[in-house]
Amino acid sequence: MNYLVLAPTSREYRNMNDSLQGRDLHHSYTVVRCGVGKALAAANTALAIARAGGEFDRVAVVGYAASTIGRSRGDIVAPRAARYHDCRIPQDFVPELTEPYPLMGHDDAVVWTGDSFVDAAMIADTKERFGVTSGLFDMESTAVCQAAELFGDLPVVVVKMVSDVPEEGDTEHSYDEFVDSHSDFGAIIDYLENLK
Repeated sequence: MNYLVLAPTSREYRNMNDSLQGRDLHHSYTVVRCGVGKALAAANTALAIARAGGEFDRVAVVGYAASTIGRSRGDIVAPRAARYHDCRIPQDFVPELTEPYPLMGHDDAVVWTGDSFVDAAMIADTKERFGVTSGLFDMESTAVCQAAELFGDLPVVVVKMVSDVPEEGDTEHSYDEFVDSHSDFGAIIDYLENLK
């Protein structure tokens, strides 16, 4: 299996590459820094897929994500669906922005994508608007799904390490402290290696 691995930040990119070194791998991994935010992530995903000329079998989005209450910092989560949380338009008007994208993950969770670093109030709003109780939050995954769909419906898996739980008072400072001390992505690689 040939994976295109998308890592949003320079730390996530470095951590993924460092964790791949010296491992006995069943699959091949091309790691690309896709950048932070929906537009940049989609553009860099499309560029990487186009340049590869059809060599990728799957797309993986890896790194850190905020979580709702119920998960702990350091948990590895692979959601089953990706959706935007910051689209405030009727679903029937633009379904590609409001409908969920299926993911290859096994965890009963949604990764919610938006162009903001979320806080407790934003998470509460998402829970109320969509009638959910749990999920992850990032700034890239759903946009990556859209780009992967455009290039032959490439399957996408999102594997994230919980970095912060804003409902428990975590902030961007908590995120930075966690990321600085949790750089081993071995568990993320293990998940990708064992994914059927």
